[in-house]
Amino acid sequence: MLRTRFTETFGVEHPIVQGGMMWVGRAELVAAVANAGGLGFITALTQPTPDDLRKEIERTRELTDKPFGVNVTILPSINPPPYEEYAKAIIDSGIKIVETAGSNPEPFLPHYHGAGIKVLHKCTSVRHALKAQRIGVDGVSIDGFECAGHPGEDDIPGLILIPAAARVIDIPMIASGGIADAQGLVAALALGADGVNMGTRFLCTRESAIDQKVKEQIVANSELDTQLIFRTMRNTARVADNEISRKVVEIEKAGGTFEDVRELVAGARGRKVFEEGDLDAGIWTAGLAQGLIHDIPTCAELIERMVGEAEELITRRLREVVVTA
Repeated sequence: MLRTRFTETFGVEHPIVQGGMMWVGRAELVAAVANAGGLGFITALTQPTPDDLRKEIERTRELTDKPFGVNVTILPSINPPPYEEYAKAIIDSGIKIVETAGSNPEPFLPHYHGAGIKVLHKCTSVRHALKAQRIGVDGVSIDGFECAGHPGEDDIPGLILIPAAARVIDIPMIASGGIADAQGLVAALALGADGVNMGTRFLCTRESAIDQKVKEQIVANSELDTQLIFRTMRNTARVADNEISRKVVEIEKAGGTFEDVRELVAGARGRKVFEEGDLDAGIWTAGLAQGLIHDIPTCAELIERMVGEAEELITRRLREVVVTA
């Protein structure tokens, strides 16, 4: 068994997290991760209303009696969702772990902590992790440049970012970006993290409620098959390489603005990819970890394999390279 500050603080068996993913973090996946001893997160904004979120939480509880949490990503938008109402739904439902991302979670911390909820905040830089620690979150997820979605604008990969953050962070910290197997888990622990967060790897599991064609494409893809969009807008996002993402990059290089790509990157189009398997319907997030994914296991098979192989690496393989005088 791998015991870390993260497993002890957040009350889970294994230091493996399935982070919140839009259109993906649903009851079946979250419960499967929880039942396997990891920590899964329902994605709050995948649910159209706070009441729908309450129902999804109850649906998850019907599938597991293990700890799980809810992800709330706060992003600037013209018509923002009712974040306060989603937070109330989380609190009223008795959830004890929340993953926050995007904007500063400080305004919500008193409400979460007042309800006995532990908060894990996603960061893409050491300075953001330090600020999150300073305002009182219970743990941080540090996301390297390899990750799917928004890696920030510093372009610092995990091999540098994880130990840089570990030097100054005193609360539990998990590593994210480019991690899909036991080697990544052991490396993250060696670099100073207390666990790992995986998105693309959990996207490609049997319980993930996305079309089979998307999963098969992830298996077929390599670490070269992503695109970085919104670079010129300083809102970089790593997505799968497809017809739409290449077109967005071309428009940006020609001097286009967000208005020129708005229709191409609409969330409804990305949802169509996941739900209908039309791989060129819109943009969909995937990280460099695609190059490390070669199968579509159950969550239980994936977590059991990762933990078992990690223990073998730590207790045997790494010990073999140490020569005593």
